[in-house]
Amino acid sequence: MAASRRRLVSIAILVAVVFAAGLFVVDAGSAEPKPEPVPFHDTVTTGVVLENDPTPDAGGIEVPKVQVFYSQYEYVVGYRGVERFVDDRSGARHEERFGYPIAAYVTDYSTVDVDLSEEGYPVAAGSPSWTDAESAAYVVGSDARTPAGETVVPFGERDDAAAFAAAHGGTVVGWESLLDPEREFDVDDAGVVRDRVERRHARADDRVEDTNRLRERPVEVVVGEDAPTLEAAVEAAPPESTVVVPGGVHEVPNGDGLEIDRPITLAGRSDGDGTESQPVLRGDGNGSVVVLESDRAAVVDLRIDGVGDATEPDADDGEAGASDALEMAYGRSDAGIAVADADGVLVENVTIETPATGVLLRDAPESVVRNVSVHGSDRWDEGYMGVTAVRSPDAVVEDSRFVDGRDGIYLHRSDGIVYRNNHLVGNRIGVHLMYTSSALIADNRIEDASSTGIDVMTDPAHNAVVGNEIRGASQGIVTSGSRSYVAGNLVAGTDVGLTTGAGHSIYEGNALVANLEGIRANHLLPTNEVTGNDFVGNYEHATARLGTLRVWSEEGMGNFWHGAVGAPAADRPVLERSHSPTHPADRRLHRVDGAPTLARAPATDALSTLEGSVSGMRAEQIVDPDPLCEPANPDLLERADWEWDEPERACGSTAEHGGTGAN
Repeated sequence: MAASRRRLVSIAILVAVVFAAGLFVVDAGSAEPKPEPVPFHDTVTTGVVLENDPTPDAGGIEVPKVQVFYSQYEYVVGYRGVERFVDDRSGARHEERFGYPIAAYVTDYSTVDVDLSEEGYPVAAGSPSWTDAESAAYVVGSDARTPAGETVVPFGERDDAAAFAAAHGGTVVGWESLLDPEREFDVDDAGVVRDRVERRHARADDRVEDTNRLRERPVEVVVGEDAPTLEAAVEAAPPESTVVVPGGVHEVPNGDGLEIDRPITLAGRSDGDGTESQPVLRGDGNGSVVVLESDRAAVVDLRIDGVGDATEPDADDGEAGASDALEMAYGRSDAGIAVADADGVLVENVTIETPATGVLLRDAPESVVRNVSVHGSDRWDEGYMGVTAVRSPDAVVEDSRFVDGRDGIYLHRSDGIVYRNNHLVGNRIGVHLMYTSSALIADNRIEDASSTGIDVMTDPAHNAVVGNEIRGASQGIVTSGSRSYVAGNLVAGTDVGLTTGAGHSIYEGNALVANLEGIRANHLLPTNEVTGNDFVGNYEHATARLGTLRVWSEEGMGNFWHGAVGAPAADRPVLERSHSPTHPADRRLHRVDGAPTLARAPATDALSTLEGSVSGMRAEQIVDPDPLCEPANPDLLERADWEWDEPERACGSTAEHGGTGAN
């Protein structure tokens, strides 16, 4: 026992020495050579992504790159975009997270012929080599661009940099000038996504208002009065008119569905109140029931059933060879309403019972699906999607309900889509994004998803996931890609509430309540902002799967950790003691008697500090140096039926915080 105390005292002394000398100590007498550059595909990469990056040998795009070896990070970090490295390096706590750079190399355009494409992208006739970053020359302020914005172009020879600047504008600077704190680059980041949320809502409002005009077309044909059948009525209707479908059941026997190839509105006329009295379009169980093939066509106020059960195209589908594998797997199923090669379509106030897809949007940009109910198969593996959107950018799906089936919505290459105010129950995945960026997933309620509430896949960027409520899923929100904004979500009763797989992203104002794991940090690079979140009643508030130290605080404000101990600070609404939800003691504060006493022990604090600052002891940790002293999102916690029963320990109190269970 005495020996243990001596070891703890020694650790405390070592901590004091480390802090007296600074966090990162360099051996000035070391003669170890710099590490050599590695192939870029062996680095942990971040920055701009070119989904279909052509090969350099084909004269393809060559985004300027940096690779950096850090003293406290076991991987080589690869930055696509020199400006991305410069911006990261200037960020708060960058050195605390990574350590100091041991070596840095940049793309050497002196070794290839380089020009700019029409878009301003650097195009190289070959594969450039690497050159030492400190000796390189850099062209800033030129016409060179990447999909993320302006870019810095590095050269091993200053004369080559000067020649490029003469041809394409800009100024030649050295390494120290490039890193000058006064120099700023317009770097595309998650803050831009946050700032655009309201604008995206407003654009969606405009789109909905525009399609509402499709309801105002004059009535020209009434089924049963002016034409004997649905097909005859559609055939007789002139463009920009309405075909009225009266109450009752209307058979659609053709396996090809009711085809609408001109801009008309197909509108049901109910015999009573409510959707139960709406006219019914009934297919024969083969194929889609309604097929829209015209811009600004509309289907409103109807019920649809008798949908075919095919979820994949026939082997002899003539378009199969021209479609990618994922489209063939998800975008060629039978549907209650199938939209193909048509812009600005409206589907509104429609109820669909389907063993396959409810609404299929294929090449249908700026379409609107609203107030739609889709009831799929009870077993998700026997059903398909509520809505599928393939290459349908800037569409809006809102105020709808999707029950059972495979995915509530599946998005494939449909950038800019807005999916909001929907209710999803019993799907496999509620919202499933593939190759889709700049989407707004907002204010949806997702219940009992057998797999994931919201799953963002395949390296996208600029997605906003805000204001959603997810309960009872295996996983709540799973992210990937970069530069996304995840905020204001309530996730409760899941195995894993939220994962931080999207890098350079902002996760703020979320409430993770009564999950087995509140949040899982699984991005290799500690580049995310995680602040203003509430972690209450979870078995594990946070876990870290990969990477190194994550510091979850921005501008002196961290997160609320139910059970955290420490006295409130005098000048800020935070605790004086930092909190590490991955620390052996801190992780148990809210659920194990005696853990608060252990966590406040000087030796435990000393060991925790050492593990967070010394390279060899930087296990996969999360540290919040500024934990909030009371919840940040009381409205979300109220919706989760959780009450904070320690008001005497709120901000401004001098009592130390303890932990009690969730109600």
